[in-house]
Amino acid sequence: MTHPGPWRLNMPLWASVLLAAGAGAILDGGFPDRGWWVLGPVGVALMLLALVGRGTWTGLLVGWVAGLSFWLIHISWLTLYLGPVPWLALAVLESLFFAVGMCLVGVVLRVGPALWPTPLGRLGMVPVVVAGLWTAREAISAVWPYGGFAWGRVAISQSESPFNSLVAWAGMSGLSFLMVWLAALCLQLLREPELAAFTRTAIGVAAVAALLVVPAWPTLSSGTARIAAVQGASDAGLFAQYSPGQILNDHTSATLPLIGEDVDLVVWPENASDIDPTRFPQAATVLDYISEAMKAPVVAGTITARGGSFYNTSLLWEAGKGAVDWYDKVHPVPFAEYMPDRAFWRPFAPQLIDLIARDYSIGTRSNVFDIGAIQAGIAICFDIADDQLVKEMVDGHANIVLAQTNNADFGHTDESVQQLAIARLRAIEAGRTVVNISTVGSSAIITPDGETLDDLPTWVPGAMVQTVPLSDTVTPAMAVGRGLEWLVSGLGLAGFLLCAFSARRMR
Repeated sequence: MTHPGPWRLNMPLWASVLLAAGAGAILDGGFPDRGWWVLGPVGVALMLLALVGRGTWTGLLVGWVAGLSFWLIHISWLTLYLGPVPWLALAVLESLFFAVGMCLVGVVLRVGPALWPTPLGRLGMVPVVVAGLWTAREAISAVWPYGGFAWGRVAISQSESPFNSLVAWAGMSGLSFLMVWLAALCLQLLREPELAAFTRTAIGVAAVAALLVVPAWPTLSSGTARIAAVQGASDAGLFAQYSPGQILNDHTSATLPLIGEDVDLVVWPENASDIDPTRFPQAATVLDYISEAMKAPVVAGTITARGGSFYNTSLLWEAGKGAVDWYDKVHPVPFAEYMPDRAFWRPFAPQLIDLIARDYSIGTRSNVFDIGAIQAGIAICFDIADDQLVKEMVDGHANIVLAQTNNADFGHTDESVQQLAIARLRAIEAGRTVVNISTVGSSAIITPDGETLDDLPTWVPGAMVQTVPLSDTVTPAMAVGRGLEWLVSGLGLAGFLLCAFSARRMR
């Protein structure tokens, strides 16, 4: 017999569409800059509510509206210099992923309570399958197409919430799963007319409490290092007008007041040297001087050319020795740092496509620098959003993460604080200090417990000089890697297939 609960919260299609549109905006409110983290699971719950009772095609529509509402707001920073075309294109693409994922979730919300008619099934199985499908959609869009776009995951909305310590246990995908599970459980409780209001409230409170009482994973220090991280406040963006060497000079000027400080390492951001010191002696002379004056190696970003290919590179520079190691960005951003399938896409927007005059190649070198006692994991800009690259740092024995970035193309928009939220979660997830250093901000040093040790105002030159903990702790998230993501995604997809098969039998 079909359980009556699923139909209790049905609404007309027009109401579902309006609710989905509002829910997308509410979900974005959970992310920085507003950062009202509670709106993350609330926005998800409202999206799920809009799906209740929907069929396949109406579920696609509701999901697409919810996704479009969220993405148009969430990545509005793309319009600052590039205009509406890339913004709309990316928002529509991500919304299509959203629509398919939400359509599958709608099937589970409609059929699941009848397939698993016991209270354990309706409150146990359905939320798990729903959260698994959501996680699978996030995981797929994070890696495909063209390397994916790992932005906008529900986990990122929780970077400063009481739930953020869960990321050390479950990883980014696991934290998304738990937040969506909580939202789906609350929705299922509302759909249960057989349970008294007190019982529904008690179960919901118990679920929240269960997540909150999970202790933070203990991070043991294996030593300390004194780090100087420099923000030159250079307008180093793609559309900036500057003379060659200006960005290098800006970061040099911001470093000179630090001479005399006792530091183990100087860190400059991505593109901090707009002249490649491996090819131009004048830039090499500057880095030699900084390294010698500071009595420490310098990690600096630049653009290198080797074998006819260009790379977005981080150099480990020592006075008198030059570049003793380097890392080439493994995750260059499609349609920004390289143009995939240029011949296909150019007719759609030739002026925009031609702005990307050169394509950066994908790096193949290790993302860990051996600097004596410091084993520095290197992430260049978008790399920090890549789960696999963070896992490779820890597997490579990194005891600190240096996240170098250049946010000049996004002005004072939310992009830089969204990226900082990812860096904060990475610090907790990996159990490592993360030095997030930008050309213009948001720059901050984040300890393994997610706290901000130091930060800099945006678009103001300055430096952070701090003694930071090093750690070789392996958190559960790093030990398991993407295994949990595969597990919960598999549960979601298997549950959906059971629901789809059951729905066909019912017809």
